[in-house]
Amino acid sequence: MLELLKPVPDFTAFAFADGRFSPVTLSDLNEKWVLLFFYPRDFSYVCPTEIIELARRASEFEALGVQILAISCDSEFSHRAWAQELGGVPFPLVADFEKRVAGAFGVLLEGGFPARATFVLSPGRVLQHMSATSPNVGRSVAELLRLIEALQVGAMTPAEWHRGEPTIDES
Repeated sequence: MLELLKPVPDFTAFAFADGRFSPVTLSDLNEKWVLLFFYPRDFSYVCPTEIIELARRASEFEALGVQILAISCDSEFSHRAWAQELGGVPFPLVADFEKRVAGAFGVLLEGGFPARATFVLSPGRVLQHMSATSPNVGRSVAELLRLIEALQVGAMTPAEWHRGEPTIDES
């Protein structure tokens, strides 16, 4: 069972990134913030809307020092074909064909594919946020950016807080 503010399990899996296949090891990213973005399937209806929006806004995540890892139980070969169909994807599409990563993170659904689940990790693989929703409902990339900015500010933030706004003073 994953716990907030505790490190998540490490994993190594093949991914399609930068036009090639390569292994991705989560612990190699220990110095970075990481957005683990589980999605049900390549070549589906809702998933491309999320991946396209993440790709469109990838530079905003990069500016925050966040590495995006998109993960599904499709193979790396399916990821390559899908990335090509989408016109390229600027972050790794991680293949969890054996369903070990989705299982370790508790997001594998009965149908054999992951829920639409999101995990935000601070350096050291520390779990700062986790959420999951029905496969039918796409996530808000704007809200993911706002959430990461709030986590990174290192102070208490009120509801609907945005970068540059005051935080809550504890005194």
